[in-house]
Amino acid sequence: MKQGKFITLEGIDGAGKSTQLAWIVELLQRVGIPTVVTREPGGTALGEKLRDMLLDGSLMIYPETEALLMFAARREHLGRVILPALKEGQWVISDRFTDASFAYQGGGRELDAGKLDILEHWVQGDLQPDLTLYFDVPVEVGRQRVSQGGSMDRFEQEQAGFFQRVRAAYLNRAKQFPDRIKLIDSSQSLAEVKAAVERTLQCVLNHG
Repeated sequence: MKQGKFITLEGIDGAGKSTQLAWIVELLQRVGIPTVVTREPGGTALGEKLRDMLLDGSLMIYPETEALLMFAARREHLGRVILPALKEGQWVISDRFTDASFAYQGGGRELDAGKLDILEHWVQGDLQPDLTLYFDVPVEVGRQRVSQGGSMDRFEQEQAGFFQRVRAAYLNRAKQFPDRIKLIDSSQSLAEVKAAVERTLQCVLNHG
């Protein structure tokens, strides 16, 4: 059986990933591709419990602890959801994956990227997404969108400087891995973003 494709969506809070995720799933299902939709942190019973903890605004968590919990959730996610689905020929669409750890814990929390590299290799070996869509938006735009959504989680409550570092780390990752990470300007209109996503996905579909 042909191996499935692994597609991840990344971006700062307020970049519009959730809206685009629904559209991507609709597009793939329209062409008859079986898809599994998941998210990080989360995706498994344990992962969702860790997510609740990580997003809890009342908790104080050391940056190192935060990174370790993220990778612990990821190990469960890979073993129980992502790898089995790919093996069965399904396409896995994940709202965030390891790039988020380099952006949020590496950039935002200013953890040593070398330590994150070690965790990445330990947890996932050589596995990388086939395609990562990075939805880029200015920090002030993302924060404005988030503030309109009601109560904010532990990450969304961070200051603008935190998100500037997160965005810079994402842009650096996109430069490091240009073949995998495709930048989508998410400050455009919804129709323009949708069209850019479809063009990028068609390249994967045509080579699938």
